[in-house]
Amino acid sequence: MISLTSPVETWAHRVPAGVKLAALSLATAGLFALQSPVTLALALAGVAGLVLTGGLTFARAAARALKILLPFLLLIAVWHGVTGQIEAGMAVALRLLSALALANFVTMTTRLSDMVAVAAILLAPFRRLGLSTRALELSVALVVRFTPSIARKGGLLAEAWRARSARRTGWQIVMPLAATALDDAEHVAEALRARGGLETTQPTD
Repeated sequence: MISLTSPVETWAHRVPAGVKLAALSLATAGLFALQSPVTLALALAGVAGLVLTGGLTFARAAARALKILLPFLLLIAVWHGVTGQIEAGMAVALRLLSALALANFVTMTTRLSDMVAVAAILLAPFRRLGLSTRALELSVALVVRFTPSIARKGGLLAEAWRARSARRTGWQIVMPLAATALDDAEHVAEALRARGGLETTQPTD
């Protein structure tokens, strides 16, 4: 979800990243403290209202980002239906929807550079101990940048397989995708070395 972006700018884009991330942590902890499906449903309604403050275009994009939860919600419904724990299943589903919707709201309205800056601030005590945190900070940015790229290339490999075979795509594209990822990683490593590596770009406090 960290690679999600908003199609439009909202008021939340102007809120400092640290404030949003702290509020997200507190809100998520609060969701896990709630047990009643009724209160969790009210919490979900509040989250939906928060998302709607960004406008209909933003809300539609946020709703599409929640589609990834559908298999998990189906599994929860089946499992708790079979075991007869309907109320517990509703609580889990509502809590999951609310937590992910909140996280999506924060990531969609926060620039990657701002998230990395917050990570740098949180890791400052380790730098004072002489430990380099640049690699960890940079890894956040690389994961965000690589994830959509790898997903797109995986889709292209799947299309290429379907064009050449009537069988469903499966393990056959794993090795080509891994090779593609390694090739991309090598290019990034070369670019970092050309800029002096990680240690020379270590930020100072």
